Amino acid sequence: MVPGEENQLVPKEDVFWRCRQSIFDEMKKKFSQIENAAEEPRVLCIIQDTTNSKTVNERITLNLPASTPLRKLFEDVAIKVGYVNGTFDLVWGNGINATDMTPLDHTSEKSLLDTNFEPGKKNFLHLTDKDGEQPQIVSEDTSTADDSVQDRFIGPLPREGSVGSTSDYVSQSYSYSSILNKSETGYVGLVNQAMTCYLNSLLQTLFMTPEFRNALYKWEFEESEEDPVTSIPYQLQRLFVLLQTSKKRAIETTDVTRSFGWDSSEAWQQHDVQELCRVMFDALEQKWKQTEQADLINELYQGKLKDYVRCLECGYEGWRIDTYLDIPLVIRPYGSSQAFASVEEALHAFIQPEILDGPNQYFCERCKKKCDARKGLRFLHFPYLLTLQLKRFDFDYTTMHRIKLNDRMTFPEELDMSTFIDVEDEKSPQTESCTDSGAENEGSCHSDQMSNDFSNDDGVDEGICLESNSGTEKITKPGLEKTSLLYELFSVMVHSGSAAGGHYYACIKSFSDEQWYSFNDQHVSRITQEDIKKTHGGSSGSRGYYSSAFASSTNAYMLIYRLKDPSRNAKFLEVNDYPEHIKNLVQKEKELEEQEKRQREIERNTCKIKLFCMHPAKQVMMENKLEVHKDKTLKEAVEIAYKMMDLEEVIPLDCCRLVKYDEFHDYLERSYEGEEDTPMGLLLGGVKSTYMFDLLLETRKPDQVFQSYKPGVSIRAYLNQTVTEFKQFISKTIHLPAETMRIVLERCYNDLRLLNVPSKTLKAEGFFRSNKIFVESSESLDRQMAFTDSHLWKLLDRHANTIRLFVLLPEQSPGSHSKRTAYQKAGGDSRHVDDACERGKGPLGSLKSVEAILEESTEKLKSLSLQQQQDGDNGDSSKSTETSDFENIESPLNERDSSGSVDNRELEPQMQTSDPENVQSEERSDSDVNNDRSTSSVDSDILSSSHSSDTLCNADSAPVPLANGLDSHSITSSRRSKANEGKKETWDTAEEDSGTDSEYDESGKSRGETQYMYFKAESYAADEGSGEGHKWLMVHVDKRITLAAFKQHLEPFVGVLSSHFKVFRVYASNQEFESVRLNETLSSFSDDNKITIRLGRALKKGEYRVKVYQLLVNEQEPCRFLLDAVFAKGMTVRQSKEELLPQLREQCGLELSIDRFRLRKKTWKNPGTVFLDYHVYEEDINISSNWEVFLEALDGVEKMKSMSQLAVLSRRWRPSEMKLDPFQEVVLESSSVDELREKLCEISGIPLEDIEFAKGRGTFPCDISVLEIHQELDWNPKVSTLNVWPLYICDDGAVIFYRDKTEEIMELTDEQRNELMKKESSRLQKTGHRVTYSPRKEKALKIYLDGAPNKDLTQD
Repeated sequence: MVPGEENQLVPKEDVFWRCRQSIFDEMKKKFSQIENAAEEPRVLCIIQDTTNSKTVNERITLNLPASTPLRKLFEDVAIKVGYVNGTFDLVWGNGINATDMTPLDHTSEKSLLDTNFEPGKKNFLHLTDKDGEQPQIVSEDTSTADDSVQDRFIGPLPREGSVGSTSDYVSQSYSYSSILNKSETGYVGLVNQAMTCYLNSLLQTLFMTPEFRNALYKWEFEESEEDPVTSIPYQLQRLFVLLQTSKKRAIETTDVTRSFGWDSSEAWQQHDVQELCRVMFDALEQKWKQTEQADLINELYQGKLKDYVRCLECGYEGWRIDTYLDIPLVIRPYGSSQAFASVEEALHAFIQPEILDGPNQYFCERCKKKCDARKGLRFLHFPYLLTLQLKRFDFDYTTMHRIKLNDRMTFPEELDMSTFIDVEDEKSPQTESCTDSGAENEGSCHSDQMSNDFSNDDGVDEGICLESNSGTEKITKPGLEKTSLLYELFSVMVHSGSAAGGHYYACIKSFSDEQWYSFNDQHVSRITQEDIKKTHGGSSGSRGYYSSAFASSTNAYMLIYRLKDPSRNAKFLEVNDYPEHIKNLVQKEKELEEQEKRQREIERNTCKIKLFCMHPAKQVMMENKLEVHKDKTLKEAVEIAYKMMDLEEVIPLDCCRLVKYDEFHDYLERSYEGEEDTPMGLLLGGVKSTYMFDLLLETRKPDQVFQSYKPGVSIRAYLNQTVTEFKQFISKTIHLPAETMRIVLERCYNDLRLLNVPSKTLKAEGFFRSNKIFVESSESLDRQMAFTDSHLWKLLDRHANTIRLFVLLPEQSPGSHSKRTAYQKAGGDSRHVDDACERGKGPLGSLKSVEAILEESTEKLKSLSLQQQQDGDNGDSSKSTETSDFENIESPLNERDSSGSVDNRELEPQMQTSDPENVQSEERSDSDVNNDRSTSSVDSDILSSSHSSDTLCNADSAPVPLANGLDSHSITSSRRSKANEGKKETWDTAEEDSGTDSEYDESGKSRGETQYMYFKAESYAADEGSGEGHKWLMVHVDKRITLAAFKQHLEPFVGVLSSHFKVFRVYASNQEFESVRLNETLSSFSDDNKITIRLGRALKKGEYRVKVYQLLVNEQEPCRFLLDAVFAKGMTVRQSKEELLPQLREQCGLELSIDRFRLRKKTWKNPGTVFLDYHVYEEDINISSNWEVFLEALDGVEKMKSMSQLAVLSRRWRPSEMKLDPFQEVVLESSSVDELREKLCEISGIPLEDIEFAKGRGTFPCDISVLEIHQELDWNPKVSTLNVWPLYICDDGAVIFYRDKTEEIMELTDEQRNELMKKESSRLQKTGHRVTYSPRKEKALKIYLDGAPNKDLTQD
């Protein structure tokens, strides 16, 4: 059956609808995907780079869909930070995975959701080293074009060859590759040494000048004739070669400046770039004498002009020929407020003649009289390279300051100079005409004499006809057209800033690609013509991004044009055309750069860490920096450290080893047994710029053995764990029983908290971010005691509060302390100690007192090799022991302590909680340090102490090494382990610091409750230079001890009572300050502080040491030190004067009567309040430590009787004699100006109405030059009282100058004035009271041809 038409239409319609439905379904699917994508949860990832101290504060934030593969996360992170993917790891920083330290798989295709990332929350990750090595930075080898492209010497690299993919992701502040990589332009920048931008601009311009660069390359350096360091042309050659061949972004110019003879101080002097150009060209000419390049500067840059004067009556012209290297163009004519609009206009003004008439008439040799004349300049020859200096720096005679003119001055890209050649308005028989092609090389012509005729030498210039014939006309060489003087701009040196200082950079056009580039020190970038126009200065029409900056201070300062002459325009030499010596230099510089690159690679793989060593002979802690390659083994590193510390002649190499050490807390963290062949990179955790720990070169005696120190444990937990769960977690980690475990949290300095509530969460216990804990597990009865009464608490408290001090004893102190027994003060009650010992007695029944136990235990801890002397049986040996060192202190398990930060300092038998104010320290708390060490930044990151986590005891019959985690005090080679016969060790009572002296009696004993404070002293081998007779003590003391108790402990070593010696604290600058407050503790002291003991009467309660100076108001030096005295609280001024009298007689030879001198306040050199005899110290007069006071001898009876009186020092100025009278004291009953005038009238005889006065300025004696006093002071102020502005005289001691207003000032001749000025200058310089402002002189720019300045010459 043939289908009908109807049958054919049906399937077509069906197909149409099916296609339509398919399109709808597809669109619906896509919309659904978009909707799902919008609804898909996103994962916020915050990544912290912990591989370097410089990046530890960086955070990389990524907000990714939850379906993103883990592999893509690594790729995005690598792009963000500029690391090579696969060279770093990502580990969890928080959440339920925080305890899992396993790095994430960077190849995994699992989604973030399947990898336990939490959508809608912050997911913290740490970027860490991979396999102990720091991540590989995207290097210059992968971020630039291939070597073949880099080998091209000139011109920019093609944009296609540069890699720009990372630039969208990596900021310059974070990516290290951007610092080393060459600019995408292909050009290399110059490093600014400090203020050498002006030098960089000129060097880049010379480098981009083909004719100069090619000629410089043709010059060959002869090393046999000159030192390469001082050869300016050779160093320029090297610099230019590096600018062409280096793969760095920027290179240094220090070798060039060194050849100038400059030192580092020149880098901080900014000079004028035009001045530098002149000086450097002159130096090159001197260096190139008698070489092919001798006339190079003249050939390229020198032009000629005629300076003429023409008589307007007879037409006679006098002239001379001058040469120039640049043309200075005025921005604004003198006296005008309108600047020239363009360079062309300024050039016309430059050659515009002026008329000499009136008093300025010119004496004509021909007319034999003064005539009107025309004076001007004519250009005779333009150089091949034309330099124009825009004189933007001027002097403002109104303000008497240098200023910068930022007016707009345009300059063309092409400048036609033919219109400026030999410009004349008239001809005369005596006028010479000239024509200059400007295209031929000119020789050097320096004719300075005035003449009527040209010499033959001057007339032989090519292109210039200088005939003396009257019929001469302008002649042009055949075939030379006017366009031969068309110049093209190729360099603009820009100055940004003011006349006081600023910044230079250069905009230079490359003759290779006709493209403009900005050379701004180390940064080179492509710019456009619009950027060049912005350097015209003034206000640009458009309001672009930089419009305001350019309008204000950024504008062109020097312009360099090149003559457009195809026959002379050179191109840069090709590689094959280089002279042989340049090829050798290129190869040499390439090898040096490769060597430098290899050295950088070595540096990058070199571990640099602080190294300490207690010198076994000198007993001095030495410090150095150990630099070792990451692939060197521990054994090799020990040998390097051994030689570095100069121990070859002191101790064998096998008696040394390196251990992990924390210098800040002074404890050992771990030793490295069995890891002698392990690379240092793995031991130290990779190569880092800074490490959070140090190394100690530990030494031993040949008959001793090293102890083993196990590393601490770092664990991570989360804040909602309970204490029980936390103990179980620690138990699994360090294999200690959780049932007997005690955990102590150190929340802040000396704040110890026992975690004893099983159900409490860590957050409730005060955990936050990084925390430090101490772990102990044993069956000791000590755990049944209250925590603050337990030995564990005392041990940790002791650890935190004991410091080491070095005490220098006076020469008169007793010689030997070896026979001294332990010095125990009476009055200490130790019954509670015995009780504690009874309570802590173990099954073996040690009945020793705790003092004896601790004494013996400490000695064991300090021995290098523990020789076990057991009085009882040992318990079973296991990881978790059953016997405590508190039960049997003599057991070898006693030396093994699980408390992480335990050191060898003896426990104190009874330590009561002190006032928190008395235990503050300058040191950081341990928790602060752990925060610094933490590699996590999340709240749930809980770190344990980085010390030992063993048990407090370890039953083992064999000799056991010291507890791991003990500090360096616990080994013989450490600072604090050397025990000798002169040591003094005791527990004693110290005064409770009450904060006031009144809490103490005269002996310094506290009236409050006593505390037991640790004190131990031993003789110490002093450093060289300490002087004969001096002896040193090394003292370990609890810093909560008071100064009074500390001094009493020192009594047997000094040999006198504490009241008969003084304690001086020595600061880093070797300044000494006496410590006098007996009630203050040693909390402000830290480890290794030095103290000097001096014999002499020490201060008692309420006493103050006072420095007494004599006030001599009319002497050249009015302040003279007399003696140190002691004033006491409650003492009257008269009593102190009585005590001073015999001392003044004996020590100073002053015979004074008690009523013929006074004491007064001293504020620096200014005399102040007069102290009256009945005044009481601390009540009427505030007094403090190291107080200073003036003693002033009186001519008569004391006039000051009341505090309402006011004593001022007056001095008469006699203008007719040009001199000042001596000081006279005036005592006023009130602050009235009228009374002051009356008193001055009485002592001077000047009529009251003629008296004028002024207050002196500055510090006493308010010296001022007699040439200035008449005008400089504020004479006769319009006030009625002295205590208001502008006088403000409220206290004794003010200086008042006065004069007779009718007295005329002396008329001085110039000779007299100069003589008086010299005398006054000498007088004021001697007194030192006159301080005049002297602006910094600008240092002259000089280049020294011999490579160094003459030290005998004085430079400005």
